[in-house]
Amino acid sequence: MGDVHDQGASRDSGGDPTPSEPIWNPPARVRSRIAERPRPRVDLSAIFGLASGSWAWTTAAQAAIAMSVSFTIALFLIGPQVATLAALGSMTVLYEKKTPYGYRAVALAVVGLGFVASVAVGSLASATLWTGAIAIGAVAGISTWLCQALRAEKPGAIFFVVVCAISTIAPGGLADVPTHAGIAAIGAAVGWAVSMAGAPVRSRHPENRAVAEAFRQLAELMRAIGTPQLDHVQHEASLAVAEAWRIVLLAQTRGYRDTPAAARLRALLRWVSDIHLTATDVSLARTEPLPEAAVVFAEGLADAVGRPDQCPAPDTLDGLYRGLRPRSLEVRLYNRLVRAAQAARRSEHEDEGHGLGLYDSRSPSVASSLRSSLTRDSLIRPTALRMGITVAAAGLLGLALGFERFYWISITATAVLQGGNVVLTVNRSMQRALGTLVGVAIAAWLLMLDLPLPAIIALASAFQGLTQLVVGRNYFYGSVFLTPMALLLAHTAAPFPVTTLAETRITDTVVGSLVGMLGALLLWRRASASRLPQTITTALDRSRAAVVAVLDPDVTIGPERRYRLRRDLRAALLSLRGVYDSAIGDVPRARTTRPLWPVVVATQRTGYLALAALALEKPPAASYITLQRVDLAFQELMSAMREHRSPRLGALPRLTDYPRINMELRALSSSMRTAVAQDQRSAALEAERRAQRERHRARQEVDADL
Repeated sequence: MGDVHDQGASRDSGGDPTPSEPIWNPPARVRSRIAERPRPRVDLSAIFGLASGSWAWTTAAQAAIAMSVSFTIALFLIGPQVATLAALGSMTVLYEKKTPYGYRAVALAVVGLGFVASVAVGSLASATLWTGAIAIGAVAGISTWLCQALRAEKPGAIFFVVVCAISTIAPGGLADVPTHAGIAAIGAAVGWAVSMAGAPVRSRHPENRAVAEAFRQLAELMRAIGTPQLDHVQHEASLAVAEAWRIVLLAQTRGYRDTPAAARLRALLRWVSDIHLTATDVSLARTEPLPEAAVVFAEGLADAVGRPDQCPAPDTLDGLYRGLRPRSLEVRLYNRLVRAAQAARRSEHEDEGHGLGLYDSRSPSVASSLRSSLTRDSLIRPTALRMGITVAAAGLLGLALGFERFYWISITATAVLQGGNVVLTVNRSMQRALGTLVGVAIAAWLLMLDLPLPAIIALASAFQGLTQLVVGRNYFYGSVFLTPMALLLAHTAAPFPVTTLAETRITDTVVGSLVGMLGALLLWRRASASRLPQTITTALDRSRAAVVAVLDPDVTIGPERRYRLRRDLRAALLSLRGVYDSAIGDVPRARTTRPLWPVVVATQRTGYLALAALALEKPPAASYITLQRVDLAFQELMSAMREHRSPRLGALPRLTDYPRINMELRALSSSMRTAVAQDQRSAALEAERRAQRERHRARQEVDADL
């Protein structure tokens, strides 16, 4: 077994952010409380309440500028009828808002090409309305698939669908397809330029912001220690750390990655990862909140990422060490905060020491991402199929019912289905319908004023900016501003009587919302729930690989292997929570999904403890017999989950150096037995109800014969 080294007193050590030596710290035998299960609801709070977060002022300003500039350019070059395509093409500015500028330049160019292709498809399909409806559905499905597979940021497929739909009614025939595509390209170029405008003055702002956000989420995690919200905040912190890794990796371009500034940012990224895992250890071993001074210190580190002069002084944590054992986990956490501050106070990282390598490529290949999105276990495939089929059906239904502007039904169905699961789709349907009612009233009043074209451009741009300002907080308020913007653009492209335009817009929105809800309810409704057991199994398998690697006395984990184990396990844990959140909202009153919440929590906690063990440079090993018994315990838990039965775990081997892993494995086994028992009771009750219905039906048939 490897030796245990104490690093509790090494508070003044600077240098590179290398993984710390293990610290012996027997924790309390009390398990942290499980957070309340997520409860997605359809209620007034969900429809009208504001989600947590900040207002998107920068995005709002960029969207307004891009739309006004592109609309004006197209207006002077060609005319108002097709200038709408340029305005919509400028919505490239809404994509890739957080990625580094080097990657963003290429990604936005691809988005712009996607807009041009959508316009070309819509223009070519405009020969008949029926082919136009099918083309819009195809664009919706394909763009949903590509956006999710390639991890394109929101707003996802919606604007590809909008530009395709508008191009089906743009004046002209097949000969004008190149013109329409060119106009959309002008708008896309304007959006690209506006989005890239910050590159000359703050070229490294996106990656600095990502690492700073990870520090802020770590501060929230530290604040949540000892509270019932711990598991939820832990997930948000993990998301922020994973996003910081992705953004920093994307920024490692040739010519920059070898600079001292890049080395400093990588050092802070390694610190943010190690502090996250140490805070996880503390959170699962401590039932009382941490001192607020530690939380404030972590928040100060977030400010110091981009401004080293704002870094808090390391000696501000001196008072927190009083009364703590030198080998306690809290001391280890404070030590890492102090060392992170020492790294953050330097404007550049001049050393080339151990721990600064990232051991990964900037991003997976496009072919690999597309292939993985089409696998059996991927949720992207059913999501894209649901989107494409529903949007096409919405357009065809509108045509069958005689709606002249059928494409609004398709656009509404697309927006509604972007909610994700059934509950969110229902909420977005109601928000879309109610917001459209208010927005139509605003648009009708403005159109009746017979405003000059410059005023329409200014108003449409202002409404677009307001939409982006509030849509992230609540989709209802976003719909209130989105509707007049869309109607102003549509009226400019194809003038129509205002009263008729308002009436048809309301009707189209209601029909599109209903079709979107039906698509969510009828097509692959149980896709997430059916994949949840396999996702739990995958997370357990990744945890098993990490724990076995840590315990194996014959294995020395190198930096590259350690990174890959941590990366894969973190991705599996994030995927697990995402699939559960989708499943609990996809299947209303799910009898098989709700009982699995304790299983999900125990699986996540086991995984996070395995991640924390991987952070140790020389972790204590175990005997071969113990190693085999731990491996068998994981294998039995995975088999029980796959076979949907209670695990036969028996006595777990005693892991003296990792007692909380034992605790979570026992909790996992117990929660799996409970979930199976509840599922069996539910199945028995359902069978009894089915038998009662059959008996009642048979009695009715006998009575009818008499």
